[in-house]
Amino acid sequence: MEIHELKPTKGSITRKHRVGRGHGSGSVKTSGRGGKGQTARSGGGKGPGFEGGQTPWYRRLPKLKGFKNARFKKTFQIVSLQKLDFFQEGTLIEPDLLFKNRLIRKQGDPVKILGNGEITKVLTVKAHAFSKTAQEKISSRGGKAELIQ
Repeated sequence: MEIHELKPTKGSITRKHRVGRGHGSGSVKTSGRGGKGQTARSGGGKGPGFEGGQTPWYRRLPKLKGFKNARFKKTFQIVSLQKLDFFQEGTLIEPDLLFKNRLIRKQGDPVKILGNGEITKVLTVKAHAFSKTAQEKISSRGGKAELIQ
């Protein structure tokens, strides 16, 4: 047996039905398109979103007006001061360290420190934003609150 003698098994390959090609195609009168009407015409049929003549949902909904700031909103990952108290005294706390200790979820997103709870240790904290109370509590203990640009 040679490679050019190979043939697919009978019935495994069927010829494509060519619609709208006259008598030679085997489907004569309506060319395999069924009866009359919109779907029998070339380019016919209903477009996406057609609801049988009912006003489609994209025209029923009210138009939303005005400027939306959601695309430009800056979202911070929030860490409270009481969670930072678990680190050893004199530790430099950066977003990478917070990520390793699972205090923030995403690495690379900006971090904001809030003044919830109390802090008992001297810490140097680097973050993208601080609340006023957080800055005051860190500095009152002798630590530093450094902003990351």
